[in-house]
Amino acid sequence: MNTYQIIILFSYLCVTAFGYWLQFLNLQHLKRYGHIVPEEFKGYIDAGLLKKTRDYTLEHSRFDFIESILGNIIVILFFFGGLINIYNSWVISFDLSFVLSGIIFFLVLSYAKTFLSIPFDLYSTFRIENKYGFNTMTGKLWLTDFLKSIILSTILIGVMSAAAFFLIKISPDFWWFFVWLFFLLFSLFMMYISPYVIEPLFNKFTPLEDEEMEGSIKDLMKKAGIAVSRVFKIDASKRSKHTNAYFTGIGRVKRIVLYDTLIQIMEKGEILSILAHEAGHWKKKHILKMLVIVESMSFIGIYISFRIIKTGVLGRFFDIQSDTIFVNLILLGLIGGIVSFPLTPLFSYFSRRHEKEADKFAAEMTENPGAMATSLIKLSKDNLSNLHPHPFYASFYYSHPPVVQRIREIKEERGMKA
Repeated sequence: MNTYQIIILFSYLCVTAFGYWLQFLNLQHLKRYGHIVPEEFKGYIDAGLLKKTRDYTLEHSRFDFIESILGNIIVILFFFGGLINIYNSWVISFDLSFVLSGIIFFLVLSYAKTFLSIPFDLYSTFRIENKYGFNTMTGKLWLTDFLKSIILSTILIGVMSAAAFFLIKISPDFWWFFVWLFFLLFSLFMMYISPYVIEPLFNKFTPLEDEEMEGSIKDLMKKAGIAVSRVFKIDASKRSKHTNAYFTGIGRVKRIVLYDTLIQIMEKGEILSILAHEAGHWKKKHILKMLVIVESMSFIGIYISFRIIKTGVLGRFFDIQSDTIFVNLILLGLIGGIVSFPLTPLFSYFSRRHEKEADKFAAEMTENPGAMATSLIKLSKDNLSNLHPHPFYASFYYSHPPVVQRIREIKEERGMKA
């Protein structure tokens, strides 16, 4: 292992160790304060349910830690143990066209990652989720979903890889721009067709049966300037008892999707509050803002990648025997993950700020902050969400403010009593 590899490996280990330290802080904080019922949850949660919540978080965190350790060992062996050279040479040995070689290179890696994750997914679904009363999925359904996901990922990775490497081949000096543009347009295209083509592959969508509720939802969205084409219910309960609701669609016309599990536990005002929160994201242009930021960073990142690849420096750093653009791209992925890690809290901060704005918008639009607060309480209670995250961990990773803080701010904003 040369000096450059040692530096990169050391950086990778430092980032990984820091992440584990944050997880340790979070778990210790939960163990210390997890028995305390927050003021905002008094009357809604008892000591027994709080213990179940703490145990669920601890068990998932420990399991995720084991999965992460094994995953990091594989990454280190692949990039620093010589496996990347063996794999790259194996793909080249087929002597295929440039585009086809690129497709195979990334497809096989995708398959390897997917199949290595199978034992962890099975244990998480049929052991942990079963234990805490969430899982409703059968083995047959899991297998069906798995096969559909494999076919779908094969198609998507195949199309994206083929297009990207075709653009690289025909435009050696400007491919970075054309590839960036293609991925942007392809992402927007997928956002448009996903509700009609991909999502129905996994769930059954049926029109909301409660016409009064549908009318109230459309009236509420009209106040926000959103035209709702349809309100759907999906059969989420056939897989899990977790609850959710979301918007789909691009432009002014949206489809609203409610989990059947959500409808079962929420009252009308609470459902409207949740959807008003989602409307707040649209009204405040949060999705557009984040898209601009992410795509701007992607634009800069892909240009820097282009310049680095042209130098051939990565092949020398990692002692690559047959320097290909495929191996350069995956090495850039490793290094990019290390370099971008410090930006994690910055993105988390902006996301939390957007969530606060959406909460405020929902409380003002519905004029029912109490329903907004109780909807968050029910979501947290039914999903066994951690009520006591460590502040530093939350500031680094949380895309939403901790739920206790959200409820407190909603009540304070409207002068409600806890």
